[in-house]
Amino acid sequence: MEVLNIVAHHGYLLIAGVLFLFCAGIPLPAGITLVAAGTAAALHLLNPGLAFASALGGCMVADVLLYLGGRTTGWWLLGLICRASLNPDKCMFRSANYFYERGAGTLLTAKFVPGLAMVAVPVAGSLNMPWRRFLRNDAAGVVLYCGSYFAAGYVLHAFFLDIARALARFAQFTGAILLLAGLAYTVLLAVRIRKSRIDRSHTISAEEAAAQLAAGDPNRIVVIADVRSHGYYERNMHRIKNSIRVEPNRLATEMVMLNELFTPECEVFVYCTCAREATSARVANMLNERGIRARVIRGGLRAWKKAGLATEPVPLKDMEHLPAFQ
Repeated sequence: MEVLNIVAHHGYLLIAGVLFLFCAGIPLPAGITLVAAGTAAALHLLNPGLAFASALGGCMVADVLLYLGGRTTGWWLLGLICRASLNPDKCMFRSANYFYERGAGTLLTAKFVPGLAMVAVPVAGSLNMPWRRFLRNDAAGVVLYCGSYFAAGYVLHAFFLDIARALARFAQFTGAILLLAGLAYTVLLAVRIRKSRIDRSHTISAEEAAAQLAAGDPNRIVVIADVRSHGYYERNMHRIKNSIRVEPNRLATEMVMLNELFTPECEVFVYCTCAREATSARVANMLNERGIRARVIRGGLRAWKKAGLATEPVPLKDMEHLPAFQ
């Protein structure tokens, strides 16, 4: 009931604003807003045409801006969005390939899928999808998404009014449920982050790793392993000089191939570009469990570059370019 009152009083600007922010990647309750708008329109509190047009306009403006952002910045915008995930490289690679394999039709249903709704439009721009093709498919997807929720609110307005009244009567109970759900999610997230951490004694600074590598002790082999997901590489991508590639998502297979290199006398320094060195910590923990001494370079590749230490271009044989529409 409260949402309906807010929509009715603040009207079209609120609808356009919520849909704009939702389509721009802000997790706002767009579906609930559209249902409330449809219900308000059925009750003659809003003009149906103007309310629906406000939703379409807000969403399309955000989508066009994100498309242009992806088109003009390449993969920078998607990389910025994916930085919120524990594995930005994997997020980029999977998003690009999922979209490319399924084509422009992905835009028709993307907004119904959590996660995909945030990345689909900038991916379309980064993949250089022709703008006419993008507008045609994205507009159809926006109409389908907004129309579904708006029509549900309009046609089933009596049902949603009953739900709103019931929720109003049990507002405290509903609030407690939502609070418990939020706390449970926070605990699960904290546990996940804790599992991705590594003991401080199993980390090393970039400067210390470089010094040990330069020392060249014949009795102590030092290997630097790049454990980024490597799903993508652009032509200007660099890695730590003389590091080797270890694909974290195929670690069992990689270990068979690198069995001769990763001997008990070997010490492995791993690095990535993930938040909280999540991938590096996971790989280092697995290596240590296998009896291989492994430590995480704190700060990963960024810390190495910041320290002014040597890097090199990624070899062409290791590059896996993201796809692009021709």
